[in-house]
Amino acid sequence: MPIRCRFLMPLALLLAVAPSRALSAQKGPPTALLISGPEVGEDAPDFRLPWASKDSLGSVENDFVLRKQGGKVTVLAFYPRDFTSGCTAEMHTFTDRYSSLFGDDVVVVGISADSLESHRSFAASVGAPFRLLSDPGQRVAAMYGSKGDNGFNRRTVYVIDARGRVAYRDMRFGALDPKSYDRLQAAVRSARGS
Repeated sequence: MPIRCRFLMPLALLLAVAPSRALSAQKGPPTALLISGPEVGEDAPDFRLPWASKDSLGSVENDFVLRKQGGKVTVLAFYPRDFTSGCTAEMHTFTDRYSSLFGDDVVVVGISADSLESHRSFAASVGAPFRLLSDPGQRVAAMYGSKGDNGFNRRTVYVIDARGRVAYRDMRFGALDPKSYDRLQAAVRSARGS
């Protein structure tokens, strides 16, 4: 079995590849591991993205900017695609349990590579009381270790505290797993200090 080395660099996706000697004995293309985004306790990378809600499309003047959420706990929910079964289940659960999961003083956003028009329709279909951000080039997803290799985001969730630091992350959020929502709820409560 080849030895794989891991290199950590803040805010970057890195590939860990087997050493060249082992590669010569390996069959097929080299394998790679995704090294994910910011760790708990690190500053959350700032970003700016356009958004849509069930009622409207944001304008360039009011793009979502993470650092402008200062003083509020913020939940970033990266998800693969609008209108798919797992994503619909996740956003329905966020909507149905919004008060108990998050509360009115928490900023929640969903992030995928879908268009703003798709987001608006999707948000309306699930009745989402939060905004969906469009990241078509997956630039922000890459910063957060959430960029999938198929053009769609991986399902991950980050909780950013009021100081702008990562308070919690789940790099394999289970849209159909009640325990994922329980852990998220506990993380939000902890980040809020309640």
